[in-house]
Amino acid sequence: MPTLTIKGIPDTLYRRLKSRAEEHRRSLNSEVIVCLEQSLNVQRIDVEDFLKRARMLRRRLEPVYLRDRELNAAKRAGRP
Repeated sequence: MPTLTIKGIPDTLYRRLKSRAEEHRRSLNSEVIVCLEQSLNVQRIDVEDFLKRARMLRRRLEPVYLRDRELNAAKRAGRP
């Protein structure tokens, strides 16, 4: 397995990585590997396809029409 040495890492970034590793109960090395994997595995979103699916979902929903009186009453009562 290859080895990688990172030089000149800023103190603040090191502290954040160290803190994150502790939160996830990982070694610093394992946390860096997870961060790299997550950042490199990001998939690009096809905007047109996303919007097409969102519009299709919106059409399937029944419209809800609320009046100002109903909205204000809900604000005063609080929502779960």
